[in-house]
Amino acid sequence: MAWIKVITLGEANGLLKRQYDAAIKRASKIWNIVSIMGLNPSAMRDSMRFYKTIMFGESPLSRFRRELLATVVSSVNNCTY
Repeated sequence: MAWIKVITLGEANGLLKRQYDAAIKRASKIWNIVSIMGLNPSAMRDSMRFYKTIMFGESPLSRFRRELLATVVSSVNNCTY
């Protein structure tokens, strides 16, 4: 089993604290996919920008279809979505 050091909300400061606060505001919690990026807050920030662009930005696909695609891919990969 892989082990990745995770910085908790109580340990976070600076950019990481701001990213964690934004995650809580967005989803009411800090999901594992977010917390595993805690050692590199800049990568976390950029990853979330990318996610928001893909899921909420202009696209020929509706928001529903984008969510559906993400759900199907996660299911095929045996990933909890």
